[in-house]
Amino acid sequence: MTTSTRQFADLSTVEVGTVLRRDSVLVLPTGAIEPHGPHLPLRTDLVVAEAVAAAAVERAVAAGVDAWLLPALAYTKSDEHSHFPGAMWLRGETLMSTLIDLGRSIAATPARRLLFVNCHGGNSALIEVALRELRRRFDLQTFLYAGPPRPGPSEEGFGIHAGWAETSIMLHLRPDLVDMTKAKSAVPHALTAYDEVGFGKPVRFGWLAGDFDESGVIGDPTGAEAAVGAELFGATVDALVRALPEVAAFDLGRVHR
Repeated sequence: MTTSTRQFADLSTVEVGTVLRRDSVLVLPTGAIEPHGPHLPLRTDLVVAEAVAAAAVERAVAAGVDAWLLPALAYTKSDEHSHFPGAMWLRGETLMSTLIDLGRSIAATPARRLLFVNCHGGNSALIEVALRELRRRFDLQTFLYAGPPRPGPSEEGFGIHAGWAETSIMLHLRPDLVDMTKAKSAVPHALTAYDEVGFGKPVRFGWLAGDFDESGVIGDPTGAEAAVGAELFGATVDALVRALPEVAAFDLGRVHR
């Protein structure tokens, strides 16, 4: 090999055919370029996705997992932020076509396992559909890791975008890109009046980021701390490291035998 890293894109075309195996796990971070209020950068989700995936792959490889890190997808499905300046978003059908084309490309290598590490909630439903599509079309074993939402103590369960957790993680990873003097609370308290309709409740609803606050923030970043971000980031990486050996061993072909 020309490199000791686990970056897929560092391999030569010869190495792709000789180093990868059927059980190699290709890890694809998916983020976004979208508004995150006045205090966070557009690439927040991309920063987190790349950092989580890279740290997890490094540790998993050290533990014996044959994992490889693909270049991240930055431009994804962010149409809920489309009316804010700076949003760079693909239509759902465009992103689905992109994922299918990537699956076709992966199927041309020896590897047959693809794990998405998604850090943008707007991608999750579409990627879940893509998992089955890629399985059906190319006989890939496909997986999605999406960390659970972590609402902060003042967010009443609504800290889903640019709030306490996300801001804390960015203070840990890239404090140079965070401006806490511009952070403000934007918790949609009115939604607490509904028992069955809401985020994480039995009845979901369509929404745009501007429905809740003109800043596009959904949560309360004002209490964010770098130390908290380090703990949240570490817990996310730990969970992914625990999952990667199972992803490498998971075999649907043996389920009915």
